[in-house]
Amino acid sequence: MHIIVGLGNPGSKYKNNRHNVGQMFVDYLKNQSAGWRTKIKTVKTDVFMNQSGSFVKKIVSDLELRISDLIIAHDDLDIPLGKFKIQKGVGPKLHNGLESIENTLGTKDFWRIRIGVDNRPAENRIDGETYVLQDFTKEEKESLSIIFLKIKAQLKHLL
Repeated sequence: MHIIVGLGNPGSKYKNNRHNVGQMFVDYLKNQSAGWRTKIKTVKTDVFMNQSGSFVKKIVSDLELRISDLIIAHDDLDIPLGKFKIQKGVGPKLHNGLESIENTLGTKDFWRIRIGVDNRPAENRIDGETYVLQDFTKEEKESLSIIFLKIKAQLKHLL
């Protein structure tokens, strides 16, 4: 069994933030056909991003999961909006949620669905921490369903 953990921050205040795109992807998968859901389990963190490690460690322990079956879905500012990468052991330059998971599990050897969220203009580029805590624009949010469909198709080939 594989498990996809969608990272994000809890509460309605953060629901549409770019930082919560991992949880948005999990919500998308939960609305898919039952056949897809039998291959994987999906869960959303219920802690703040920087505390993701303790949440993931508990899931891995409770389910007696192999680290190789763990997939973390998260936002990535190193990748432009509309793009994604599914990689094992490789992540963005800086991501406090992933750092928390890596430190708590003692390994980087798990799968990541790196969902690009960077859509900042080259001029007047705001800092990443401020940017990811802002909501997606209406147009950006509409584009996510296309991205999520592509991610799901690629996942089917990996799982």
